[in-house]
Amino acid sequence: MNLVLHYGLLGSFEAALIALAVGFVVYALWWQVCRRHGLSHGHAVGWSSLAAVAISSGVDGWNLFYLGMVRLESPLYARLALAAIHDPDQLGTRVVLEVIGALIGVGLGWWAFSSRHLAQDATDAP
Repeated sequence: MNLVLHYGLLGSFEAALIALAVGFVVYALWWQVCRRHGLSHGHAVGWSSLAAVAISSGVDGWNLFYLGMVRLESPLYARLALAAIHDPDQLGTRVVLEVIGALIGVGLGWWAFSSRHLAQDATDAP
């Protein structure tokens, strides 16, 4: 993402706030798609959750997976792998907070759009 985030827990919270915004926007887009095609809110929540988590924590999640699965047997390879990561000390915390932030953003989007949609349905009913 080329954003300069702080190091430590503050940077993890910043990444979580960005993920929250991504989750809200992705839900808004999926809500429009599902509404036009006659799909339920569950489809919008499910697909937007998957997309928001993949978008917001994709690179950090891949780095976490890579460091856990690849055998870094020499100090040179370990140093090269860690040099490509923004804050390797807080990588696990950042991934967890990004996933939580994306899911909360989708939940806030569902709350915002479904309550408005239900209010419109209630006024249209006889």
